[in-house]
Amino acid sequence: MTSRLALGLEYDGTHFQGWQTQPSGASVQDHLERALAQFIGEPVATVCAGRTDAGVHAKGQVVHIDSVVDRPLWNWVRGVNAFLPPSIRMQWASHVDANFHARFSAKSRAYRYTLYNHAVDSPLQSRFATWVFQPLDHLAMHAAAQALVGEHDFSSFRAAECQAQSPVRRLLSAKVNRLDRLVTIDLQANAFLHHMVRNIVGTLLEVGNGKLKRGSVKAILAEKDRRAAGMTAKPEGLTLLEVYY
Repeated sequence: MTSRLALGLEYDGTHFQGWQTQPSGASVQDHLERALAQFIGEPVATVCAGRTDAGVHAKGQVVHIDSVVDRPLWNWVRGVNAFLPPSIRMQWASHVDANFHARFSAKSRAYRYTLYNHAVDSPLQSRFATWVFQPLDHLAMHAAAQALVGEHDFSSFRAAECQAQSPVRRLLSAKVNRLDRLVTIDLQANAFLHHMVRNIVGTLLEVGNGKLKRGSVKAILAEKDRRAAGMTAKPEGLTLLEVYY
């Protein structure tokens, strides 16, 4: 009898070609599906809550699978991890209803973008934070980000290759904080467009370094034109923190 399982994943995305399966077999999904096949002895398809780009990390990625194999949940975690590279780890497994869907059942997703803000880069931070040497005003960045909270057309922060049918998303919260040299940008939304977080971060960086006034973000949002916003921030600073159901 087939049953559905939800799996919680954590991974360092530095050397993977994003989540989605690739011809090269070098994506997170490729590695996970190979490990699952080795563990249960047959191919299995995976569905994730949010497709991360190449170089992007995850602390709370959620995946669902359907399998006829019945094993203790702890056995799924230890067994599958034995076939995964060290940069990918299953953190938990849980039985879920047959109608649970990792992507479509999600109510919201939370991402964190981390900046290392110092005159000199740090080799201990470079895998998980983007280096910015110009001084950043994180309070101005936080104030500017509040214009994005709510339900809006986020076309100004949408990648040209985005395949979503609608550019409308509901941003639940936007917070910018600083702890010593680390500046974190936390965004939670019902869903995100392709590169939406990284494009928002690129725009907020221009507020932080003084190139843009904090009130400019509201005007950029109203433009509904990608050309109005800032650059696409690098992938290494981005982590999928949590998926809420």
